[in-house]
Amino acid sequence: MIYGELNITEIAWKMNYSSVAHLSNQFKKVTGLSPSHFKQLKDKRRSPIEEIGNLMPQP
Repeated sequence: MIYGELNITEIAWKMNYSSVAHLSNQFKKVTGLSPSHFKQLKDKRRSPIEEIGNLMPQP
C-alpha cells in the first residue's frame, strides 16, 4: 500500500484473504486506520519529485 503498486483488492487476492472487507478489518485492527485513511495520509506526506526543489529554502 505504501508504494501504490497494487490496490486493496489485488492485495487481498495475493494474500489469500477471503474478501477485501476481511483484509480491511484486519488492517484496521492492527494499525488503527482503514486502508483508505492510510493511503490518504501517505499521499499527503509524499511530494512529487518535481516539487522537491521548490521546498528547499532559497539563498
